[in-house]
Amino acid sequence: MKPLLYSFRRCPYAMRARLALASAQIPCELREILLRDKPEAMLEASPKGTVPVLILPNGVVDESLDIMIWALSQNDPEGWLNGQAEALALIKRSDGPFKSALDRYKYATRYEGVDSTEERTKASLFLQDLNTRLAHTPYLLGEHPTLADMGIVTFVRQFANVDRVWFDAQPWPDLIRWLETFLASPRFAHIMVKHPVWMPDTAGIDFP
Repeated sequence: MKPLLYSFRRCPYAMRARLALASAQIPCELREILLRDKPEAMLEASPKGTVPVLILPNGVVDESLDIMIWALSQNDPEGWLNGQAEALALIKRSDGPFKSALDRYKYATRYEGVDSTEERTKASLFLQDLNTRLAHTPYLLGEHPTLADMGIVTFVRQFANVDRVWFDAQPWPDLIRWLETFLASPRFAHIMVKHPVWMPDTAGIDFP
C-alpha cells in the first residue's frame, strides 16, 4: 500500500511535508481536504485534526517535520539532511518564537491584547538573522538547499504575504532573493498544483 497523505494546499506545514516527499520521490496517495470539513477517516487516524497526516502501513506520522525527516531518511537524493543538527536548531526557532509572532501578526484579532506591529517586530528579528546567513551563501546552510531552507521557507512566505509591500521594503535583500528563488522554482509550482477536494470512497491523487 502506498503512503496516504492528507493535506491542505495552502497550509505551510503541509507544504513542507509535500516538499520533502517530492524530493525523496516517495509515491503517495494525496487527499486534499478542507480544514472546515475534515474527513472522518483522517480524524480516526489522527484525532488532533491538523494536516499533514501521513498514513503508513505500520503507523501514522502527523507532524510535518517528522514527515520530512521520515521521507528523507528513506531517500535523500538532494542531500537535504546534510547539516541536520544545525537545520533542526534553526527550524526550532522558526516553529517556536517566529511562528508564535507570525500568528499574532497575521491573526491579531484572535488574540486578546495583541499588537500586530509589535508581533511583526518580534518575528522580524528571526528574519534578520536569516538574511545575515543568506548574505554569504545562496541557502541557509551553504551552496545547496537543505532541510533548513525547506522547513522554514513556507512560513517566511506566509509572513511576507501578510503585507508584501512592507516586507519588500525591509533591509533584508538576501532573504527576499532566497524567498523569490523558491517561489519561482518548479519545485514550488509542483507542490502547489490545485487538486479537487477528496471525497470519501474515491481515489486520491498520485503524488508526487
